[in-house]
Amino acid sequence: MATPPNLYLEGTNYPAPAVPAVLRSVTPQILFVTDREPERTEGRITGYGRDRSSAMAFGAASVQFGADDWDDLVARTHVDRNGRISRLTVTKVEEKVRFDSVPLPNHRLDGELRVEKAAADSYDAGRKAFQAQIRAEIARTGHRRILIYTHGVANEFETGVTTLANLWHFAGRDSIPLAFSWPAGNRGPLGYFRDRASGDFSVYHAKEFLTMLAEMPEVEDIDIVAHSRGTGVVTQALRELILVQRARGVRPKLGLKTGTLILAAADLDTGVMRQRLLTERFSEAFEQVNIYVNPDDLALKLSGFLTNSARIGALKQDDFSTKELKGLAKEGLIHFIRVEGAGNANSHSYFRENPAVLSDIVLALRTRAFPGGTLRPLEQDEDAVWVLQPNYPLERLPDLATVIDR
Repeated sequence: MATPPNLYLEGTNYPAPAVPAVLRSVTPQILFVTDREPERTEGRITGYGRDRSSAMAFGAASVQFGADDWDDLVARTHVDRNGRISRLTVTKVEEKVRFDSVPLPNHRLDGELRVEKAAADSYDAGRKAFQAQIRAEIARTGHRRILIYTHGVANEFETGVTTLANLWHFAGRDSIPLAFSWPAGNRGPLGYFRDRASGDFSVYHAKEFLTMLAEMPEVEDIDIVAHSRGTGVVTQALRELILVQRARGVRPKLGLKTGTLILAAADLDTGVMRQRLLTERFSEAFEQVNIYVNPDDLALKLSGFLTNSARIGALKQDDFSTKELKGLAKEGLIHFIRVEGAGNANSHSYFRENPAVLSDIVLALRTRAFPGGTLRPLEQDEDAVWVLQPNYPLERLPDLATVIDR
């Protein structure tokens, strides 16, 4: 296939001409699913707080990029040493679908618990409304790939939405962005534990919306990026869905339509992850799994101390043997990527603020390439861990023919 001319803006890594005209906006809409309790102003929903809601909601948030117009935004779009274009702001929130609260009322019949028909029909109406909205977005943009982002602890609703907007924009706006926002942001000395519990609460809703997306024939692939405790929410949901697919005799990758999974600063018990990655063959549901680790992650060190278990996002040399790491990469397509030079105050939030990490995530999403090639020039150490140096090239011009043919 011939390479389309001038696809990448000279001097940057941004594929501006490939962005559909309908997406060339400095105030794009970022879709969201949340089980946070809504916040209202004069009866109108204007945002979502940190309290839990038993009813899942779907909507769209308008995010303002700091630019005058599309040409101005493109001219300044490259992953520079600040890692961002400008400050992003949520300017409007519109809830489009509100599901019924769960659990739905049920009754026992012939030894089984069955949901009341009226309740089942009402919930199904919400499902169809959600899928209709996604279907309309696919028709509007021409994109059939979904990009999901899930935040970590101490994050407000707006933070999750704007983080996804940043990732989606740098990745070339070649997907439909959908943030899953769970009830995080609890304050005080016990805030971390309250957020962790809220993450467990949200696993059911995560499974529901992932299932609704996978059911749609119009959806081709679902990429997922998760940070911190958000990795626990999505991996638990995905694990349970993978088991369901296997029980049905369906290959998880085909049944769930999952593409690339990216776990950054994962607040996950290392022992538990070893069991899932190895024993339960979790990774066979994905094209590849990229796990960014930082041994100097201060937040994960504290989490490990509080829970008395090492965290996978702060992977140490002796947590996995070299043989295991090589096997995971070869058979499971799991890539551990150690971030160098992230031992400061941003040691946990580096994926948002470290431009080298952002560059590699963007290239993984945009090119589908594995680490170590010309598209993602990472180096591997003697323990089979990929190393992301601070001087990672930030403005690469991928060979588009290679990308398309992959």
